Amino acid sequence: MITNNEPPEFPVGEYVESDVAETLILQLEELRSCPAEIRNSIDSLDSEQLNVRYRNWSIRQIVHHLADSQLNTYIRFKWALTEASPLIKTFNETKWSETYDARESELEPSLILMDGLHARWAILIENLNDEDLDRTFFHPEVGEILSLRQTLSRALWHNRHHLGQIEWLKNRHGW
Repeated sequence: MITNNEPPEFPVGEYVESDVAETLILQLEELRSCPAEIRNSIDSLDSEQLNVRYRNWSIRQIVHHLADSQLNTYIRFKWALTEASPLIKTFNETKWSETYDARESELEPSLILMDGLHARWAILIENLNDEDLDRTFFHPEVGEILSLRQTLSRALWHNRHHLGQIEWLKNRHGW
């Protein structure tokens, strides 16, 4: 049972595969705004606050994780666009979050990375046709073949999920 003191596992709700596809225009707007939303969520936080944990990860680790995850997802897009339903490489999120750069380093390099990455990713997606968006890759960790449409939807939820964690901590502590 989760009490008011315990962070919920999914502060914005669990991911649900939508029957009604979001319009690509709205998804692109959200994709482009992700880095600014992350910046806005942490702008007022000091170093001590950035080290406060939401369950297993500090806010600092969450932000670095978002950069790592988004970079990996972008690369998966490129593989799916250039290979026939490739088997993608996964990464151990927990171990990546324990590396020095994820635990201790300043956030600006990851924020700059996300700025450029999301700009390129949006340019890529806005120039894809329906056939391109239906291209797939096999994700061995979830054991599924995923389309680029599904992957974009999941990536956007993933960003909202982690922003929700940061906002939960800010609300909980009155920051």
